Amino acid sequence: MVTVRAPATSANLGSGFDVFGVALDRPADVVRVRRAPETTIDVTGAGSQFIPEDPADNTVGAVAEALDAPAHIEIDKGVRPASGLGSSAASAAAAAVALNELYDRGLTRKELVPIAAEGEAVVSGDAHDDNVAPAILGGFTIATPSGIATVDADISLVTCLPDIVVSTRDAREVVPEGARVADMVETVGNAATLTTGMHRSDPELVGRGMEDSVVTPARAELIDGYSEVRQAAFDAGATGVTISGAGPSVIAACYETDRRSIASAMVDAFDEAGVESRVYQTEIGEGATFH
Repeated sequence: MVTVRAPATSANLGSGFDVFGVALDRPADVVRVRRAPETTIDVTGAGSQFIPEDPADNTVGAVAEALDAPAHIEIDKGVRPASGLGSSAASAAAAAVALNELYDRGLTRKELVPIAAEGEAVVSGDAHDDNVAPAILGGFTIATPSGIATVDADISLVTCLPDIVVSTRDAREVVPEGARVADMVETVGNAATLTTGMHRSDPELVGRGMEDSVVTPARAELIDGYSEVRQAAFDAGATGVTISGAGPSVIAACYETDRRSIASAMVDAFDEAGVESRVYQTEIGEGATFH
């Protein structure tokens, strides 16, 4: 048996729609695999009752098929589905790394990224690397059609997950089909600022670079209390706040000393909006690891 832990991730980070991603130190999925004549799947943990165990409908089933690696696969979910924290990507990433080891396929971590992305497409409808890349490689990742770049950044983060469900498919439907040139210029500037901040592990630059006037405002309408939670986080010391992935999680960049107060402020703000939530005081972490 091979056991792999793969982290939750946050994609987009505001200005990097479908490109940027970070691995989070917590929460995470744990996947265990052992050889079998055909693939079977057992799912336990957070939101497991909503996850199909039929390999044809589960992200790890597609990964097993792509690697020609039939196995009995046990998924212990630490990342709730429809959370905006890369739930399907965590499972796909862990399965890809585990099955590659189990069957000695010899693929590199970067070669496993598109395979895990195809697995995630079973759930989201499209194969995107922005979650699976950091889930496998760790750190801050920039995923484009020409390849993946990684930065080993050190940034403290707070993610707050409200008791709201926003599916990736629904969140994609509200994304504007186009953008004004002025908005594009602003987004490019913010993305460059964020990337520089990651290279320097500078929470001020990262926070400034999380601003986005194109995709985030449209998706914010799907999250009750988002504006109040965002402001509460800033008031508590956050350097930047945006929607994590497709939502509904909200992510804040900050200094480590402010992390606790920001976490409390975000939960309180959701509570005042009539929404229960849970919070993770975390940081940029490593990718999939053997356990």
